[in-house]
Amino acid sequence: MTYHPSDDRYSKMVFNRCGQSGLDIPAISLGLFRNFDQADGYDNPRRLIQTAFDHGITHFDIANNYGNGYAEEVFGRILKADFKDFRDEMIISTKAGYGMWPGPYGDGGSRKYMIASLDQSLRRLGLDYVDIYYSHRPDPSTPIEETAYALDHLVKQGKALYIGISNYNAEQTKHISVIFRDLKTPFIVHQPKYSMFMREPEETLFPVLEEKGIGAIVFQPLFQGLLTNKYIDRIPGDSRAKKNIAHFSVDDITKERIQKVKALATLAYDRNQSVAQLAIAWVLHQKAVTSALIGASTPEQLIENVNAVQHLSFTDDELQAIDDILSSSS
Repeated sequence: MTYHPSDDRYSKMVFNRCGQSGLDIPAISLGLFRNFDQADGYDNPRRLIQTAFDHGITHFDIANNYGNGYAEEVFGRILKADFKDFRDEMIISTKAGYGMWPGPYGDGGSRKYMIASLDQSLRRLGLDYVDIYYSHRPDPSTPIEETAYALDHLVKQGKALYIGISNYNAEQTKHISVIFRDLKTPFIVHQPKYSMFMREPEETLFPVLEEKGIGAIVFQPLFQGLLTNKYIDRIPGDSRAKKNIAHFSVDDITKERIQKVKALATLAYDRNQSVAQLAIAWVLHQKAVTSALIGASTPEQLIENVNAVQHLSFTDDELQAIDDILSSSS
């Protein structure tokens, strides 16, 4: 069946300028880390991408090692089937930095790996370029200058329009931003982990991003699903926690955190939101944050999370109440 996007898709989304660049990013971005593996097939990932685009999500985030390349392959098939006429309405990002193939050249941040990996990603995606190419992590065994020069080279080749980094700390971000500034590389975005339960970037990273004019697209804004209604009463048998997926286990679901989620749920109810919508809106209130990067298992779950943009403002009393909940020890 031929896919026709919703005509009112842009009315359903808020767009934010990414740092001091000229690029607008949707407040909600879709990450393809989960539910795009071989076990997930093709139909559900296709429905997720279609649903996302219909609701104004134009930014799709992926990496070379998601599904060991399979996520890029299936996304490439979806792009070819449904979005060949809409490429210029999409922001597509990929990354390299973690282990991808055997031997010394398939991991890290070397010039050889970063360039070879993007060439492979473009083949899997069926694209001539990506909009954002990330260094997925700092490589302690490679000079940061080498990684930066490789990323700049790929921009000059036309294989990436913008450059990003992920999982870099504040000092590493300062270092590489100076290199990119001197090279005049369009370095516009950092992708850190940030949520109500992981607030370290507020004190360390976000001030650097604001100073340097770099946007933040934050991942795990729902703290692996804990900042939802999912775990309030019990731990479902099919949950990530039970399966110990991505370093998230039942040990992370503490009594203290559940009590905080319950208190947040009360506040969310008063705002006519779900806990997930509240948590997404809250990360977006940070000045440095451009977009919240979410995952989804079903189109229905995706729509619920997108609806967070319908109520993004907070009163001072609400923000104080949230801080009180999060800082409480009981």
